[in-house]
Amino acid sequence: MPPTLLIDLSKIDLSTVLFDRDAVLSVNPQSYEMQQLDGIIWYNKDANEVLGFKDVTEKEFWVRGHIPGRPLMPGVIMVEAAAQLSSFYMKKILAMDGFIGFSGIEEAKFRQAVVPGQRLLLLGKLLKFNTRRFSFGVQGIVDGAMVFEVVVSGMKI
Repeated sequence: MPPTLLIDLSKIDLSTVLFDRDAVLSVNPQSYEMQQLDGIIWYNKDANEVLGFKDVTEKEFWVRGHIPGRPLMPGVIMVEAAAQLSSFYMKKILAMDGFIGFSGIEEAKFRQAVVPGQRLLLLGKLLKFNTRRFSFGVQGIVDGAMVFEVVVSGMKI
């Protein structure tokens, strides 16, 4: 049984987009095929929570080869989306300056496949933070089901 969601989605308008793909790109350096965060729907600075999304399309660079005839979003790309969500939150919402590097993965669990045509919601919560390092719990949700969960760490470089 999956754990409780980090964010109560019933209280959030999921059709809202506070920061679109271009706004994400203005903060996060990942671009072209490596931009894995399409937007931010909601955040709560007091609770250090953020909700973003990735719209998975047939045009993703991995579709042709992972897996031919049955494309599945690679787990490593899900983790990358989680890292980009945390980086965006730290830089845009908490105003952390400088370059933020991805420094660790803990407790990764993959529960279901993510395929083209689905919206992957990314629920994030800041777990630890000091002047240079932080860790974020992130859960991926598709159609109400948890598809992955992970703790990612980052640091100011």
